[in-house]
Amino acid sequence: MSDDQNNSQIGGIAAEALRQFIERIERLEEEKKALAADIKDVYSQAKSQGFDTKIMRKIVSLRRMEEQEREETEQLLDLYKAALGMV
Repeated sequence: MSDDQNNSQIGGIAAEALRQFIERIERLEEEKKALAADIKDVYSQAKSQGFDTKIMRKIVSLRRMEEQEREETEQLLDLYKAALGMV
């Protein structure tokens, strides 16, 4: 086996492909970290203007859902609140 084959196949693993995947994941993780910091800054700005960030996070979560899923969630929440005498 030549040195090129040894470098490209180690223990049945395509080393160069693996390295590229790992480096790509690392870059994306850095981007994710930067985006998370940006999101945190937006919430801080909203809070400084008097908005309730817990409620904002809940709204963002609800907006991610499909309409049917959101309706089911709200119905279950109402049902649980009623069962606990919170209505």
